[in-house]
Amino acid sequence: MIKAILIDDEPLARSIVKEYLQGHPDITIMQECNDGFEGIKAIMQHQPDLIFLDIQMPKINGFEMLELVEQPPAVIFTTAFDEYAIRAFETHAVDYLLKPFSKDRFDKAIEKWKGQQQPAAQKQTTEFLNAVTDIPFQSERVVVKIAGKIRIIPVQDIFYIEAADDYVKLHTKDGAFLKNKTMSFFENSLDAQQFVRVHRSYILNVIQITRIDPYEKESHVAVLKTGVQVPVSKAGYSKLREVLGL
Repeated sequence: MIKAILIDDEPLARSIVKEYLQGHPDITIMQECNDGFEGIKAIMQHQPDLIFLDIQMPKINGFEMLELVEQPPAVIFTTAFDEYAIRAFETHAVDYLLKPFSKDRFDKAIEKWKGQQQPAAQKQTTEFLNAVTDIPFQSERVVVKIAGKIRIIPVQDIFYIEAADDYVKLHTKDGAFLKNKTMSFFENSLDAQQFVRVHRSYILNVIQITRIDPYEKESHVAVLKTGVQVPVSKAGYSKLREVLGL
């Protein structure tokens, strides 16, 4: 038995997927979910082989939901998303169904998925999530999970980002939050005129800087409004000078 979960805020869209799945009796729908919060809980509970996932949903979108799942399952996106995002799907080999889709197109997506080795399909999901940084709304906020609860952090609330082994630590007025992403991900996705990679282990929100002091040799430290001192490398100092117009 293949376990599947439907995650879409549109009941009609879910009903169409259910209707088309009648032609695939080896696939069992374990649960239907109206939003990403329900989706995360359902994935944790049922450990599905495959999920059908909408992108534009209330509360958190489909991408943000997947980021909060430690080992995301294979995904077939069901979306009315624009062509700009569709190019990202095609480039990174994650299958999608562009609404409204036919039964024939649906069946092809299922057969494509069945023809893949499942670890490979799950790896594609992870690689895709690391590649959607150029989709505009992905750079406006960061979603984190703390003790089972989901928190949405607007990027302007981030003071600085610090490398922390396999995670990064987002420092805000409400404390620090871990996110399972790389420094390169945030360097590439955040506004380069506001967030500057000043050191291999630090990205700074330039709005938070009160001054930049010389340190040893050719390095500096940036002093933030909170009083925190962040090391600035030679290359990072050059970037800061350019952004700040110094």
